Amino acid sequence: MAYTETEVEAIKERVLAALETVIDPELGIDIVNLGLVYEVEFDGESGHTVIKMTLTTMGCPLADVLTESIHEALADVPEVSNPEVKLVWYPAWTTDKMSRYARIALGIR
Repeated sequence: MAYTETEVEAIKERVLAALETVIDPELGIDIVNLGLVYEVEFDGESGHTVIKMTLTTMGCPLADVLTESIHEALADVPEVSNPEVKLVWYPAWTTDKMSRYARIALGIR
């Protein structure tokens, strides 16, 4: 099924809302507010969804745990099929990418 541009944007918002349920186990904050999610690509024809994200450190041992949690969260968005998580390292993550909520929760100014 093909979606309109407005519908695609609404689906992307639901994808982001689902990703807010994915909590970084070390920091206790969701990956969206941590600023780890850089981009959501949704193909309105196939439902194929690509999540471009980074980790707080390149050697982060939680990559597999977070990827599995993302797949579980996206199962609740019916339009999404065949979700794919792509780890990217540029631009590098810094605390500047965190939301105000995450900064307050972690005591960062």
